[in-house]
Amino acid sequence: MALVLTRDTGQTPKLIIAAVLIADQASKNWALNSLSDGRTIDLVWTLRFNLVFNSGMAFSQGQGLGRLIGLLAIGVAVWLWFSLRKVTSRLSVIGTSMLIGGALGNVVDRMFRGEKWLAGAVVDFIDLQWFPVFNIADSAVTVGAAMLIFASVATSRKTQQS
Repeated sequence: MALVLTRDTGQTPKLIIAAVLIADQASKNWALNSLSDGRTIDLVWTLRFNLVFNSGMAFSQGQGLGRLIGLLAIGVAVWLWFSLRKVTSRLSVIGTSMLIGGALGNVVDRMFRGEKWLAGAVVDFIDLQWFPVFNIADSAVTVGAAMLIFASVATSRKTQQS
C-alpha cells in the first residue's frame, strides 16, 4: 500500500526516464546490429525478435506523419514532466516517468534515424506474431499508462472511503 500512498518528487523520475531511454536505445541498437540482414530470432512460443521500422504511430497508423507525431510526443513529454509536480502518489510518479521515457525513446528514433530531422522511423523488434511489433519504449508507455489508470482508480476509491 505504501507504493500508492507515498509521493516522490526527488531523483526517481529522472532515474526512471533515463533507465527507460537507455534500455530502449541500447536494445534498438542491438536489434539494428543483429537483425538488419532479415534475420529473426525465435525465443519461446510465438515470441521472436524481428526488425521492422514504423514511420507512423501505434499499430502502424498515421504512416508518413512522423514529423507531426514526433512534435506531438515532445509536447506530451514536456507536459507530463511539468505534471509531475502535481502527482498524488508514488505510483503516479513511476507511471508518468515511464510514459516520458517511452515517448522520448521513440522521439529519439524519429529525430536521428532518418535523413531529415524528425523524419526517421521508430525501430520495433519485439514480435509476438499475433500483435503489432513493438519495442521497450512502447512497453514503457503501455505499462506507465496502466499504472496511471490504477493510481487514479486507487485514489478515487480512497477518496470515496474517506
